[in-house]
Amino acid sequence: MEEIVNRVAKSPLVTIDLEEYYPEGSRMVFDLKNFLYEELILKEKDFRESLKNHDWTQYQDAYVAMHCSTDAIIPSWAFLLVATYLQPYAKKIVKGNLLDLETSVYQEIIQNMDISQYEGKKIIVKGCSRKPVPDAAYIQLIEKIQPHIQSLMYGEACSTVPLLKKKN
Repeated sequence: MEEIVNRVAKSPLVTIDLEEYYPEGSRMVFDLKNFLYEELILKEKDFRESLKNHDWTQYQDAYVAMHCSTDAIIPSWAFLLVATYLQPYAKKIVKGNLLDLETSVYQEIIQNMDISQYEGKKIIVKGCSRKPVPDAAYIQLIEKIQPHIQSLMYGEACSTVPLLKKKN
């Protein structure tokens, strides 16, 4: 009987799993509509008072996406004012939805990645994550590593889609 050999483990392929970089912490949405008159009109004095009396500690160490879910016209300074209240508590604040938040989080992670270990290697970018890794993060990763790698595939080691193979 022949010995079973794990060819995937012995292959020169290197897997990058962006899910491993996912930072822990709650994701929260701050909806400005809750601070508007009839959820549509920003009355500056009332808006400022509502923000002043809001419990900001609930955002401690959270990643926060702030937006307005109604069709209200919100001046830019309103988002900036909210950010000044969130800043002492939140890990990260973005204007937008949760996808915008995750994209921004991963943008920072990928910018700070040390890619020297991937120089000249055959790379598999792992897909199928259980955590919310946005498509934009995969594109940002490829943009960063492509000039330095030999080949690029997407998926799992047992089932990959070839994306790039450089000629020697």
